[in-house]
Amino acid sequence: MISPAQQLQLQRLRWTAFVVVGLAFVLSFFHRFAPAAIASDLQAAFQIHSAALGGLAATYFYVYTLMQIPTGVLADTLGPRRIVAAGGVIAGLGSLLFGLADSFSLATIGRLLVGLGVSVTFIALLKLNAAWFNERHFGTLTGLTILLGNLGAVLAASPLAWILGYASWRDVFVVVGLLSLFLAWLAWWLVRDNPGVVGLPSLRELDGKTSHPAHDGHWYDGLLRVAGNRATWPGFFVNLGVSGTLFAFAGLWAVPFLTQGHAWDRATATAHTSILLAAFALGAFFIGTLSDRLGKRKPVVIVTCGLYVGCWLPLLLGWQLRPGWSHALFFLMGLGAAGFTLTWACAKEVNRHALSGMATSLVNTGAFLGAAILQPLVGWAIDRAAGGAGLKLNLAHYQIGIAVLFAFALFGWLASFTLRETNCRYVADAS
Repeated sequence: MISPAQQLQLQRLRWTAFVVVGLAFVLSFFHRFAPAAIASDLQAAFQIHSAALGGLAATYFYVYTLMQIPTGVLADTLGPRRIVAAGGVIAGLGSLLFGLADSFSLATIGRLLVGLGVSVTFIALLKLNAAWFNERHFGTLTGLTILLGNLGAVLAASPLAWILGYASWRDVFVVVGLLSLFLAWLAWWLVRDNPGVVGLPSLRELDGKTSHPAHDGHWYDGLLRVAGNRATWPGFFVNLGVSGTLFAFAGLWAVPFLTQGHAWDRATATAHTSILLAAFALGAFFIGTLSDRLGKRKPVVIVTCGLYVGCWLPLLLGWQLRPGWSHALFFLMGLGAAGFTLTWACAKEVNRHALSGMATSLVNTGAFLGAAILQPLVGWAIDRAAGGAGLKLNLAHYQIGIAVLFAFALFGWLASFTLRETNCRYVADAS
């Protein structure tokens, strides 16, 4: 038992960590999806075609992908507080450079720095959730985390399109860069890695259980243990296909597909991506809660990701998107895509608690590797289909890109059948 004063301190530090790092996570989602709303502005500013646009947007995902394993190691060794503060400074400087860039190369460097800086936020937040909240609520907390982060994704759609009517995209990224620097300062001064740092008992000890055993070897040995665990990898491939296609589509190609392929205006197109991302956010929260209550992971992933794959068919077949049912389609697509968020819980639960940062980061690498591959690959496919059409593209050209996305989504769904069921508990520590 702990005193009322300690209980109050626990609650204050718990939610301070969640809110401060959660707001940094909001900015990471904003950067992830903003290129969709400003795609035409970027093409006009730097005179680039689809493949180059895809490469610029994917720069974020290249470095994010490369940083996932190092982020897991850093979260398990240095702790989330330090890496979130350092990442916020780097992301802030990158956003400032992106907003002020007068050339394509400088914009690319800025985008790269943004990806480098925000790449640590999600794993750090999962590590904090595991330290400050009861493990039986991890699925729910992960869903709440995604719900919070997707506020940034929603802001990068319709609200950003509205703001662009009054300010330039450059102004937006300068302001976001300053906000990132401010959150880095807050993380350094207010966030604590775990209850033990301030002399409080762990959440397991408060439940009358012994603490999870610490990893007693070198971090490299822990990484090899996670990577050598076959049960870790199915989640990686689910993320590669399902999360990768969601990030590539909503983060870049959805708005051009709807504006050029279906002749919609930007406001209508971004409204649909807002619905897609809002449904994804809500789905992540409720799916995590549902999984925790059912005590199951795998069947929830299979059903929801299957729904997501089915929603690609009308886009692949070139059906006319009419108001009403098109909104419903994008809502269901976002809801279904949220199923992949349970793969982080699966990865954590099939590995030892002390290695949770490395386990979730390895699985999370699949999501950003998928997006890093798909954003330029889809652009290349569209350019190939268009031939010499340049920037004058139509639905037939975009359907080729949609076919690539559908194939990856289908692969991710099939991979979900190979997940190991954990029944929402640490099967590794139990064994």
